[in-house]
Amino acid sequence: MAEITNIGVARHLRSELTAHVLHFRRGRLKRSGTGLSFWLMPMGASIAEVPLDDRELTLMFHALSEDFQDVAVQGVVTYRVGDPELLSRRVDFTIDLKTGRHRDQPLDRLTGTVTRLAQELASGHIVSNSLMTLLQQGTGPLRDAIHNGLTAEGSLAGMGIEIVSTRITAVQPASDVEKALQMPTREHIQQQADEATFARRALAVDKERAIAENELSNRIELAKREEQLIEQHGANDRRRAETAAAAKAIEVESAADEKRTRAAASAEATRLTEGARVEAERERMEVYANTPPSVLTALAAREMAGTLKSIEHLTITPELISPLLNKLSADASGNGNGARRTGR
Repeated sequence: MAEITNIGVARHLRSELTAHVLHFRRGRLKRSGTGLSFWLMPMGASIAEVPLDDRELTLMFHALSEDFQDVAVQGVVTYRVGDPELLSRRVDFTIDLKTGRHRDQPLDRLTGTVTRLAQELASGHIVSNSLMTLLQQGTGPLRDAIHNGLTAEGSLAGMGIEIVSTRITAVQPASDVEKALQMPTREHIQQQADEATFARRALAVDKERAIAENELSNRIELAKREEQLIEQHGANDRRRAETAAAAKAIEVESAADEKRTRAAASAEATRLTEGARVEAERERMEVYANTPPSVLTALAAREMAGTLKSIEHLTITPELISPLLNKLSADASGNGNGARRTGR
């Protein structure tokens, strides 16, 4: 939009680089160009501003296919003004010299013209093809048909309009038809999903069975090893018992041999001791056999006196001492006679 400054009766106009300005004075073109800035007198002057930037036009319409199915088309057509002077003669782009705005709606007119032409071209392509063909072909053939048709359209070229690009974003049937068309694919995908689920379950069952068999094999192997361990423990216990019994037998035999040895030694010592005692007793008996009774009596008294600790009372009867005295007297007499005989 041009920027107009009012200074008294004069006007100053400044346009953008994306706008082509045509200054007419008294019906004659005085200035023409982009990004102009100049002074003018509003009396007798007319200004037209034609935008040169690319314009995007959104397309949304419905059409019937060859098999009478409703098809929705969505897309974008980009166009621009190639000859602003030619377009200014076909469409009114005059601006208000006070506000700088267009007096009419020229861009809406351009939009309507391009939209109707694009819709006509798209409908011609859709009506010549079935719904399945359109869906299978995709957006490429329809886009080419619209773009080539707009480019070759003489009315647009006669207005100085150039088509930059055409993009079709969607070619869709009615919602119920779309669901019906999607159903076989959905069913097929669902069948594949079910088959994948069944295969996964079967694989899981196989793996679980393999795991169970592996666990059972491990249990059997552990049971066998436990049996071997028990047998080995039993063999070890028997070996220990046999070893302990053998050691005990050896110990008992050693103790018995020791006892026998000790008994033999003790018997031999006893035999020797008793033999020596018997021999001594025999010799003593032989000595006592030749000893007079009075001596024996004295020896017995001495022996008894040696064994007694103390003698509190001693009773000597005549029967005890009389034979001793008689014996002593006899001995003394015998000794005296002998002495006399010896003196003689």
